[in-house]
Amino acid sequence: MNIIDIPQTPSTNTLMAQMDSHTPLPHATIVRALVQTAGRGQRGNSWESEPGQNLTFSMLLRPAGVDAAAQFFISEAVALGVADTIAELLADCPEAGEVAVKWPNDIYVADRKICGILIENTLTGRTIDRSIAGIGLNVNQQLFVSDAPNPVSLTQITGRRHELRPLLETIGAAIEANIAAPPAQIHERYLARLWRREGIHPYTVADTGTRIMARIAGIEPTGRIILAHADGTTAPYAFKEIIALLR
Repeated sequence: MNIIDIPQTPSTNTLMAQMDSHTPLPHATIVRALVQTAGRGQRGNSWESEPGQNLTFSMLLRPAGVDAAAQFFISEAVALGVADTIAELLADCPEAGEVAVKWPNDIYVADRKICGILIENTLTGRTIDRSIAGIGLNVNQQLFVSDAPNPVSLTQITGRRHELRPLLETIGAAIEANIAAPPAQIHERYLARLWRREGIHPYTVADTGTRIMARIAGIEPTGRIILAHADGTTAPYAFKEIIALLR
């Protein structure tokens, strides 16, 4: 894969899009920033990252023949590439807890967030022409000062530092392999890695603020989560329509 290191940028996703618009970049190109001053997360949040301690990068993907209606496959493939890599790293730390994907694509270790992912797709007709996956992974940072409720890093879990470049290469290779895999296989693996995939848990309906208790009944190809309510009914929710509560 082609890895481009830069000292600083407001957003690797924005920079990647600008670079690709000027001169088309090959599939699996990665732009990594030592310092990202305005990293963007889901729901419009910013991403806290101490310079030089974590991985803040974007990966350009050119998936073949992925229909716009099934674009959540990209999100699943990217999230699994990160989650599986972290799980392998933490295989000798069972006390850390399970590595899981919190819908749609945050990566959690137990109930703590170790990675945020932002996918931005560009369409040509009814298919995806380009995906840019922005990834912020907490690696060696030991102190978090923002108001994020539950951050954690690899070094906090393992008690040791981790080399950034080999970790980046491993994640990139895992994502690239997932993008080439059958979507049905990726979806099955994604469901098996879901955070709180079993049991009944609390959620808030965003537009009303109503708190509900529900279990995950499935994920649609479009990415909507299907929740089974306590009264036996089920309903699909798009991203930003429902918020999982820590407790």
